[in-house]
Order: sequence, then structure tokens, then C-alpha cells
Amino acid sequence: MSFYLYAKALHIIFVVSWFAGLFYIVRLFIYHTEALTERQEPEKTVLSDQLKLMTARLWKIITVPASVLTAIFGFWMVYELGNISGWLWVKLALVAGLYGYHYWCWRIYRNLQNEKVTYTSDQLRMFNEGATLFLISITFIVVLKSALDMVYGVIGLFAVMILLMIGIKLYKKYRKN
Repeated sequence: MSFYLYAKALHIIFVVSWFAGLFYIVRLFIYHTEALTERQEPEKTVLSDQLKLMTARLWKIITVPASVLTAIFGFWMVYELGNISGWLWVKLALVAGLYGYHYWCWRIYRNLQNEKVTYTSDQLRMFNEGATLFLISITFIVVLKSALDMVYGVIGLFAVMILLMIGIKLYKKYRKN
């Protein structure tokens, strides 16, 4: 009896959990950075302490465990398949990039836990779109699975990136008004 479908279902559940953690934690990084750079005492300390607690819980209880379980069930699926096709190599390369993004989040997390601000809130807003781009790319590759569709997907990805950058610039302009 093949457990492939069980592994696939669990893989999807933990991918969703992992992305939820990645999306939310960068938002918390933005709020924490703004608290440390734009607030005065005692508000600065109160906000910073609360955001440290929130990010620690999110990172240790949801984001990291979900990333580990995503990998475990992903490898289980690859083992069950027995053969890695072309589209899957592309997906695995993007997943490796996603783990790089995850590591970068860990570095930001560690710095903010020590109240060391390394990026502005605007830079973190741009960085926050990284998980979105990985999600879009990986989803299209998994669903479409063909080389021509991947080319269209890359073109679409660049279009989405351009739209995201325009949206961020407009939001920044709107916030200043």
C-alpha cells in the first residue's frame, strides 16, 4: 500500500503552515523595526518586548517545525515517486531558495531579538514579498509541469514582481500623506 497520498496531504498542510509563519513573521519584523526606530520610551520597550515574545513563539512553535515537517513529507513523496522528473528539479531548486529565504528570516529574527536593527521597515516590506514570489513560482510549476508553461510562468512572475514593487511604492507614498 502506497502512502504517497498521505505524505502529499501532510506536505500540503505543513507548506501552508510554513508560509503562514513566513508571511506573518516578516510583518512582525516590520512592526518591531518601527517600534525600535520610531517610538520613544516607555512605548518603545513595551512594544519591543511584546514583539520579541510574539516572534519567538511564531518562529519556534509554527514556522520552524512546519519547515522541517514540510521537508520530511516532501522527501517522503519523492521517495514514493522513485523518479524525479524535470519539473520536480525546478521545484526543488525553488524550494532550496525558499529555505535560503527562511534562513535570512532567522538572521533578521535573531538580530531583532537582540534589538539590532539591520533593515529599514521599507526594506522589510520589499523583503516580505519574497515569500509571495516563492509561493507563486512553486505553485505554478507544481500545477503546470511543462517547460513552455514554466516560461510563461517566469514571465508572469516578473509581471507580478513589477506590480508588487509598484504597489509598495504607492503604499509608501500613501502612508506619507
